[in-house]
Amino acid sequence: MSAKVPNPIDAYVGSRVRTRRLMLGMSQERLAEQIGVTFQQVQKYEKGTNRIGASRLQAIAGVLAVPVAFFFQQDNSQPLNTDGLGAINGLEDLSDFLTSKEGLSLNKAFMKINDPSIRQSVLTLIKSLANASDVLPNHIPHAADASVGLRN
Repeated sequence: MSAKVPNPIDAYVGSRVRTRRLMLGMSQERLAEQIGVTFQQVQKYEKGTNRIGASRLQAIAGVLAVPVAFFFQQDNSQPLNTDGLGAINGLEDLSDFLTSKEGLSLNKAFMKINDPSIRQSVLTLIKSLANASDVLPNHIPHAADASVGLRN
């Protein structure tokens, strides 16, 4: 018997719950307590294993201080589109990054940039660095490593 694969939308909504919860510094236990379920249930919601009912999603939105629509948005202007969500592994990788220390820090800093042209410049820079890392060796010397070569 094969394991049931979560619906991509359920997984996406769950990842948005997790992202928002972590942005607020809230534990799964605290969210669970606030909405009247166990922390294991919150884990299942966040992984998309269990679907979140409408009334429960409303309660989660209230605790996390966001509108229900937050859980379905891919950006500020578009509702959820299932294109590209079929690959659960990619979604898990994205969710893992967004909920990592670096991902949260990067997102918080990026959200503080109000100027759209600066945001676009940051995106262009990051894409350039990502493309360069595909071409360059895995090890880029740190400043300390480079200074050793300068002493000779």
